[in-house]
Amino acid sequence: MKLYITETSPYARIARVVVLEKGLEGRVEIASARTRLAGSPYYEINPSGRVPYLMRADGVGLEDSALICAYLDHLDADPAFDLPPGNEGWEARRLEASARSLLDGLAVWGRELRRPPDERSPTLLEHEAQRSRRMSDLWEREIEHPRMRSALNLAQITLVCALGLEARNPTLRWRPGHPKLCGWYERAATRPSFVATAPPPKP
Repeated sequence: MKLYITETSPYARIARVVVLEKGLEGRVEIASARTRLAGSPYYEINPSGRVPYLMRADGVGLEDSALICAYLDHLDADPAFDLPPGNEGWEARRLEASARSLLDGLAVWGRELRRPPDERSPTLLEHEAQRSRRMSDLWEREIEHPRMRSALNLAQITLVCALGLEARNPTLRWRPGHPKLCGWYERAATRPSFVATAPPPKP
């Protein structure tokens, strides 16, 4: 199998973390995709041009980090990231959705910053900056939820990948006023799978 990624994509990072956590390095080849480039050969592999994209051994491609993570997690018939049953499952979904909401907003913000300065939307930039502050306030409370302190799960992975975007966005300042979130992140980010997949700092 081949997993197409870019080193700066937080969505691809989620899938890469699952590859490492599941010990699938020998079964999944990591391939760099050239995205946002006219005529990129990658578009012949994945017409949407998005990452991550998993090309299975049978030649069928999977897009979307949640789908890819679920597929990888079940390869050994011993899933580690399935949702718990009952009310715990709904809580898990709620936390994952909140972490994904933060990540989605930061991804939009980051894409806008990659535009030439004269093409950026000040309104969009301010909207995403305000959203990130509200979501950081939310997570300062939610980070004490037992599921965020339990065994590694996709809500935790998504949140680490979202907060780690500070390496790429110097205007993202989620740390001030959020000591509990900072402490949680500093501990979580030392996990080997997160260290190995950390995004490169912005030049």
